[in-house]
Amino acid sequence: MTLPVYDAGFASGLLCGVLFGYVLEAAGFGSPRKLTAQFSLRDFAVFKVMFTAVLVAAIGLYLLRLAGLMDAEAVFTPTTFLWSMLLGGALIGGGFALGGYCPGTCIVGVASLRLDAAVFFVGMIAGTTVFAAVFEPLMGLYEAAEGPQAQRLPELLGLPEWQILAGLVAIAAAGFVLGSKLERARGGPITAREVTAPQAEDLGPAIPVIGDTFKA
Repeated sequence: MTLPVYDAGFASGLLCGVLFGYVLEAAGFGSPRKLTAQFSLRDFAVFKVMFTAVLVAAIGLYLLRLAGLMDAEAVFTPTTFLWSMLLGGALIGGGFALGGYCPGTCIVGVASLRLDAAVFFVGMIAGTTVFAAVFEPLMGLYEAAEGPQAQRLPELLGLPEWQILAGLVAIAAAGFVLGSKLERARGGPITAREVTAPQAEDLGPAIPVIGDTFKA
């Protein structure tokens, strides 16, 4: 298959990128107020959108394999390296909380002409450059605590794939219910007016939250 929509074509990457950016912006993820509200447990849009994407991809790939339209080997499964994952997760989580963006939402913010997103983008490029410079000397850290070779949860836990998927759906449902309750308890979720307001002070009395301020 050689159509531009196939994954080997430049057009498919551009199309997927534009669609992904549109979905992020439509979800309000181009605003650091929406994103940092996840850390204050006031808005669970990040959890809900991302977990939904995980479920759609996981169930979709499972059904494609059952239908014989995709081989299991068609999806690359990387080997887990525990220390590099823990360190990388801590760094990106800290940057997310402090700056209000992750790499993807930063690009969305830049496309929306947000100055703070542009500053974050410059910092991201600088950080990537520094990482590339020290990559080889730190190879021992990246490859430390190697996990099972290219194993997925079904192989790791010894359970059928449908049971893993059912468990993920149950976790998502419980998370959605709990998240909605926490949102109501903390005056959330963040509204479109709060996302687009130029100053947090325009929204009335506010309380400090990591990376931003929100209406009390």
